[in-house]
Amino acid sequence: MLRRFIVLALVVPSTLAGQSAPTAESSRAVMFQFLRFADIFGSRLVAAFDSIPANRYTYRPTPPQQTVGYIAQHLEDANYGLCERFGDVKHPRTAKDSLADTVKAQWPKDTLVSRLRASLRFCDTGLERVAKLDSPMLASTLLAFETDLAEHYSQISSYMRLLGMVPPSGLPPRARRAIELPASALSPYAGVYEITWGLELDVSLRGGALFIKSNMGGPPVQLLPESANDFFAKGVDAQITFVREASGAVSGLILHQYGRDQQATKRR
Repeated sequence: MLRRFIVLALVVPSTLAGQSAPTAESSRAVMFQFLRFADIFGSRLVAAFDSIPANRYTYRPTPPQQTVGYIAQHLEDANYGLCERFGDVKHPRTAKDSLADTVKAQWPKDTLVSRLRASLRFCDTGLERVAKLDSPMLASTLLAFETDLAEHYSQISSYMRLLGMVPPSGLPPRARRAIELPASALSPYAGVYEITWGLELDVSLRGGALFIKSNMGGPPVQLLPESANDFFAKGVDAQITFVREASGAVSGLILHQYGRDQQATKRR
């Protein structure tokens, strides 16, 4: 499962970092990994808060600990504070933002979840504006942001377990059923797709089946058809939809993973 995850998450292999001189391409590839892991923990956090019943937002395991609602509003504020450092875009503050944390923690669940989503979208925009990892300060901010997401996901996961709930990362991927497609229907999808500058997905037809492989390393993984254009990989909650032009020619694909839809253009 880990090996399949590596392909779709495009994790940079250690050989690239340890043996290659830094280039614009490798730097952009590293930035893409930060985007991917922000997607992972950001989507898991939203799913966790969305699944906790509204009447449990005042829950905390012990009196000294934070409530569910407090954690949600704290995350929103932390996201804006950290992600404003990625560029010159600032989050416009309102009177509500200046309220005490204890007051914001009492907001309705829908309000807290909606505001958390908005803060993560702001961070997405900030991260996408960073072309490459080229300074110690940027590296420090990136690590602080993603560590904060991971730590708070661990925190809210513990709360969910104590409430008798299973956190998002503990849930199995939705069951999917593969259909049969002839090799003639699969061959148009073969090609190289650029998901972002310097990062490509190679889709090939082997023995009547489709396989996908990243140029960042990792073994090929089989893609199983759900429909004529939709495919999935076993053991990974990630799907691919191939995109066609009006003429019927395949022009790209969309990677569905971590609550995001990442588009890639077919280059050859």
